[in-house]
Amino acid sequence: MSLLKTVEAKFFQSEIPYKPMGKYVHFLTVRITESYPLFQTDSELNKARVRAGVKDKTTISRLSMFKRKQSTPERLVGRELLRNYGLMTAEECEYNVAFAMDNPDCIIYGFAIGDSGSEKSKVVVDTAFSITSFDESHETFTLNAPYENGTMAAKGEKKSDGKLDGEIGTVTARINQQDHILPQVFFPSIVTLKDPTEASFLYVFNNILRTRHYGAQTTRTGRVRNELIGVVFADGEITSNLRWTQAIYDQMKSNNTLNAPDPLDEDDVITSAKNAIEALMADEFIVHTDLIGDAFVSLINEVKALTGSEKGIQAILQKADAEAKDYAKKHISKKKTAAKAGKE
Repeated sequence: MSLLKTVEAKFFQSEIPYKPMGKYVHFLTVRITESYPLFQTDSELNKARVRAGVKDKTTISRLSMFKRKQSTPERLVGRELLRNYGLMTAEECEYNVAFAMDNPDCIIYGFAIGDSGSEKSKVVVDTAFSITSFDESHETFTLNAPYENGTMAAKGEKKSDGKLDGEIGTVTARINQQDHILPQVFFPSIVTLKDPTEASFLYVFNNILRTRHYGAQTTRTGRVRNELIGVVFADGEITSNLRWTQAIYDQMKSNNTLNAPDPLDEDDVITSAKNAIEALMADEFIVHTDLIGDAFVSLINEVKALTGSEKGIQAILQKADAEAKDYAKKHISKKKTAAKAGKE
């Protein structure tokens, strides 16, 4: 039974195929920071030196949001939902420890467990880049770790020899500096799902909509909102995140809506993002159906209505789980048997 009325069945596979069949759906997402997230490696914010626009050949540094910084939080949200509705337990499937290999998370997002088996992810996410430059998009903060009395000074503690470890009123050295990404920094990102079934399409769609925290220290900061502006059904991959970002930059520059050092206006960004991707898709040489802007409204409303009710989200998860278990029974068990035979 079909869950969606606004999308034609021809865009979906009837079941999860074992081999690539040339159907793609691309989720056009603008990720908007709403606090001070950290996208970093080795204590430094990730950044890249690239051209400002497609037309503007000025070289600038941009913040980078690596692919795992995007996909991992989204799949963890999906796993949380599967546990919440009784379709997976923490004991049978633990992320990066012991995968069950037969649930929607494992089959859609992939897994690798040495000789026990592996499954390639059907979700493709590439590095996203900030529209604004690194200098305009981050700020350095001084961090401290006060004692329980609320001050940076503490009474010395006695050592085993009875002497004080530090004088009374000694100020702690637990002060550090850390670069943080500012609020209202925009990262255009295309999330691609290969050979979607209707259920896997809705599963990934829901994960993107629900995910609210990205990057390091996700319990304290890292608030990010995903604004979907459309989806593209195609028989191949489309433009990169970087080129889309550069095209948005060109649009905003020509419209005089880059007002550094002030943050970008969200309405201006969304309008430029839609215009830029429509122009880029017009240059593509693949077969594609674009649901962008007004054409996307009915779909996003239907998806939100489905995922916003307990009955609707259960229907999505149950259908995705049934497809995953059917796939695992047909293909994963065969790979495990073959690996075992090879060892013997």
